[in-house]
Amino acid sequence: MSGNHNRSAPHHTERVVGGTTIVELRGEIDILTAPQISARLDILTAGPPRDLVLDLRPVSFIDCAGLSLLCRARNRVLAQHGRLRLVNDSTSFLRILRCAGLAGVFELYSRLPEALFRVPETAVVPAGVG
Repeated sequence: MSGNHNRSAPHHTERVVGGTTIVELRGEIDILTAPQISARLDILTAGPPRDLVLDLRPVSFIDCAGLSLLCRARNRVLAQHGRLRLVNDSTSFLRILRCAGLAGVFELYSRLPEALFRVPETAVVPAGVG
């Protein structure tokens, strides 16, 4: 197995809209890339209550390490009485959440405007990972 993979390198962009930090993640979120992403999310979720949206639509792959970092970010935000939303319109991602027992744990939206402006309808269930 060659050490030089033709992988989509993870990267992100951040912007603030009306007090909400939007982080668009791109590429693969797996055991190799999760530590870098998790470190950035730890910085973003430190301190006072945060309002955070993670736009995952450009993510091409996510494994259990990626799901773990999402749960960690969610738990850190909720511990400070903040709010975390995920944006993803992929049926594959929804299937992964269901298989991992995480369906219904995250506020999930298919479009960014909905994530920014819709008020949550139900109470949030604690995530077991993180």
